[in-house]
Amino acid sequence: MSALPCVALDEFNARSASFLRIHRQSSSEAFIRNVRTRVDSVQAGEACLPVTINHAEAGNAWVCSPYTTYCSYAQVETARLGRPALTAPLNGLVRCTGTLLQRAEIDRAVAINNWLVSTNSYPRLQDVAIDQAIDEAISRWPGHAVWFRSLNELHHADWLEALAARGGVLLPSRQVYLFENVAELARRHADLKRDLALLRREGGPACEQITVGDEDFVRAEQLYADLYIHKYSALNPQYRHTWIKAWSDAGLLQLFGLRGSDGVLQGVSGLFGFGNLITSPIVGYDTRLPQSLGLYRRLAACVLREALHRQCLVNLSAGVAHFKRQRGARPAIEYSVVFAGHLPAGRRRAIHALGWLARNVGIPIMRRFKL
Repeated sequence: MSALPCVALDEFNARSASFLRIHRQSSSEAFIRNVRTRVDSVQAGEACLPVTINHAEAGNAWVCSPYTTYCSYAQVETARLGRPALTAPLNGLVRCTGTLLQRAEIDRAVAINNWLVSTNSYPRLQDVAIDQAIDEAISRWPGHAVWFRSLNELHHADWLEALAARGGVLLPSRQVYLFENVAELARRHADLKRDLALLRREGGPACEQITVGDEDFVRAEQLYADLYIHKYSALNPQYRHTWIKAWSDAGLLQLFGLRGSDGVLQGVSGLFGFGNLITSPIVGYDTRLPQSLGLYRRLAACVLREALHRQCLVNLSAGVAHFKRQRGARPAIEYSVVFAGHLPAGRRRAIHALGWLARNVGIPIMRRFKL
């Protein structure tokens, strides 16, 4: 199994076409409550890359708002550190940075290969004409910075190097957790072995694939919101059941659920597969149920079991760092890369300042506290 993500160009383009059919002609808010954006595409040789276009709309989720990512969500994560001596100066720094970014119109942004999920998947660099994509974006939206999200240092070193060589500014965003060989990890890590065994144990909810049933999609929306919106942050994308159903019907999302003895879903996990890489943009469970049911453990194991069967890599995104490390995940810094050379000097300086702060303050904190 390759240690790097690899997706055939025809598969990538087919998924891109499905994504564009759903989102290009529809209001983004019909699918995600707190996302106002326009979806289009740019051509990169034979690759068709989806893009989102934003004009500094207020209150957008972080999947299409750099301001939310680097200011609003940074404040949430700073508060979670639980270290008052560190939190106070960091909050002050974040607020000052936020003011600078607002003045720089940081959310006038075009994001290339943005799928409106936490972790975007990329085609092979050799299959993409990067210069063509960047040039087209700048030509069509000359007043916008051009962004690439979700590039991590282990899976996308070639992308990062190529974009930096073309003048892109690297902005660290978070630390994600990667699983490379689930079979080997299960032999070396007892917690992962127990989790996989938990799915086979009688007496608990089984992890089953969900393909039909509107009430299940509505329930999936509720469970995702219980965890990611109500427990974590309303700045996360607030997916509606219409999004879950549309992506499921199009084959972009495989939804798995834990169903109780009463037939009601207790937890859900949605898988977004690209070639030999699996991500999970939808995870949720009934947070009112007792922790002894191990719902999150079962959902994570459901994703990793699929990776085991398919011999795939897994990117389990950020958060719950200790849990993922205990099961053998490798941490990796994830970056956005921004092209701003065509913008006025003040906006360029703000982006370069953000990059310096994120690299010299953000990365050490993420690594020090294993976020």
